[in-house]
Amino acid sequence: MPHAPATAGSLFMVVAPSGAGKSSLVNALLAQDKAIKLSISYTTRQPRPGEQHGREYFFTSAEDFLVKRNAGEFLESAEVHGNYYGTSRIQIAEQMQAGTDILLEIDWQGAQQVKKQFPNATGIFILPPSIQALEERLHKRGQDEPHVITRRILAAGGEIAHAPESEYVIINQDFATALSELTAIIKAARCRFAQQAARNASLFTQLGIHTALS
Repeated sequence: MPHAPATAGSLFMVVAPSGAGKSSLVNALLAQDKAIKLSISYTTRQPRPGEQHGREYFFTSAEDFLVKRNAGEFLESAEVHGNYYGTSRIQIAEQMQAGTDILLEIDWQGAQQVKKQFPNATGIFILPPSIQALEERLHKRGQDEPHVITRRILAAGGEIAHAPESEYVIINQDFATALSELTAIIKAARCRFAQQAARNASLFTQLGIHTALS
């Protein structure tokens, strides 16, 4: 069975419907694991309170986004809730080749596109304990207008239907437990044969381990 060429860095995709706690889990992971880097995506949506250009997202216009997309600059791109999102192809490839682990906060459409180009990417889907809990979290965070929250709740069912496309699923009922599970997935993925072989090529050669995957 053919395999995609391994890189020293791993690629992780965290997928979830709005309000499932994806960003909170990712931020907590990044705070405790400095070896993983969050990929900063481009978006045409307006910044939420406290967000900064170049930190959470690269905020841009729809016109500029479409120019970049047509030039093939994005690894993946999608339209979500009326806004465009996209991930820089060149940034991801360079960082992984250099041995950096990259994490994408991404929607299911983007995850499908990434998987076509990076089959070894690890998909992690975050589920809420219930739709009611999802709605409560959206209201509590106070970042969206009521009609936007309604639209997100209606869309959640369709998004959750794509959970089987991920290798791992975390039910975010208790935050500490969910974070522990996310951390365990990251650590396990780093120990896959392909990643260890790419990170420790000289050792594998010294030990006589054949690393050709074909």
